[in-house]
Amino acid sequence: MTRFTELGLDPAFDTTLAALGITEPTPVQTQAIPILLGRRDLIATAPTGTGKTAAFLLPAMQRMIGTSPLRLAGPRVLVLTPTRELAQQVAKAAVDFGRALPRCRTVCITGGESYIPQNKALAGSYDILVATPGRLMDQMNTGRIVLTNLEVLVLDEADRMLDMGFADDVLAIAKKLPKERQTVCFTATLSDDVQRMSRQLQNDPRTIAVAKPAADRLQIDQHVFYVDDIGHKRRLLDHWLSDVGINQALVFTSTKVAAEELAASLEADGHATVALHGDLPQKHRTRMMNVMRRGQARILVATDVAARGLDVPAITHVFNFDLPKFAEDYVHRIGRTGRAGASGTAISFVNRNDVQALQKIERFIGHKVTVSSVTGMEARFKPGLGSPRPAGKPGGKFAGKPGSKPAFGKSAGANRSGTSQKQPWQDRKSAHATPRHADRSGSRGSRSGYAD
Repeated sequence: MTRFTELGLDPAFDTTLAALGITEPTPVQTQAIPILLGRRDLIATAPTGTGKTAAFLLPAMQRMIGTSPLRLAGPRVLVLTPTRELAQQVAKAAVDFGRALPRCRTVCITGGESYIPQNKALAGSYDILVATPGRLMDQMNTGRIVLTNLEVLVLDEADRMLDMGFADDVLAIAKKLPKERQTVCFTATLSDDVQRMSRQLQNDPRTIAVAKPAADRLQIDQHVFYVDDIGHKRRLLDHWLSDVGINQALVFTSTKVAAEELAASLEADGHATVALHGDLPQKHRTRMMNVMRRGQARILVATDVAARGLDVPAITHVFNFDLPKFAEDYVHRIGRTGRAGASGTAISFVNRNDVQALQKIERFIGHKVTVSSVTGMEARFKPGLGSPRPAGKPGGKFAGKPGSKPAFGKSAGANRSGTSQKQPWQDRKSAHATPRHADRSGSRGSRSGYAD
């Protein structure tokens, strides 16, 4: 068994890592940590859930062991992330790992939050700065951030950062940094854009690639259910949500409007439901996340803003109400369940317009996803990929009872007492509707067609 000290990390981290349940390095940590301790630039292809945060934070933090107690202005380590949720997750990890060090302060700044507490935090001394590019640019333009003493630049989820349109901001930020620095790039996919960015920012980087956790190696039971239309989708979702065996569920939609409307409909049907998307103010998003973590809501309806950086251990089921636009996001989405060795279930609804997207997903994960059906609710649509087949005996986990009606004995849009609503669910105004807020870190997705 490889220990972290064998990779070159200081023993000071041992107790802290053990207390966090981290006892041995993951493959990406085993490969990356020695390279980064050698102060080489690195471009690492590694998907979420492989331990990449510790892989880049621990070597960067080791620089702070045994150094002068005199604090320099500005951060020594800068971590750029594409989303607020991921930034907050990385900042939390830095705080947790930093307990091993006599001094290591982390500041996190993202869009969608008040400048006042961020300005106060930036006025003090700190060692690690975690930020989204838009808010960092704003703060740099005001002169509140000094980057002349920076030693390490980390681009986390670089592929998503570029997809969201942050390339110009990243390059502008890099121009303000010392040339003599270590630049670390972690990405889920090594696209041409990521390689071009690397050539502009890095100096003879080492390259490593960690195999993506193929979905069949994750503790996630995956199924595809073919659907004929939006009403059929909703009836199947109702069927599943009526299962008391579902602890908490995450339902992904393709747009912010769809997330709000579906969340409002599920709430009206008696489900404790919250919505999460990029147009919500950061305080509201944080509140919704905490509601889920405390178990005060059973269902979270979200866009891909929740596909990375969301960790709610009690989520047992992920539903792709709409398939993701990019195949790699499928792995990020379903990875929100089956966390920390637990098992989970991922269910995707596929209509005739989604067949090509499903094929791309299956090519990306390297295998076919099981096609299943609920008895009495089979789709008329029969794609060439194979006919739906029951994934279990009648009345079992997937098949349902022969001739069974949709959950609660109602059609889509009916309330729990069986009374039909006047409008279909997708046309109702959301009970959670909030004004749109176009902060810089949450609104860039419109450049590339992203919902968030």
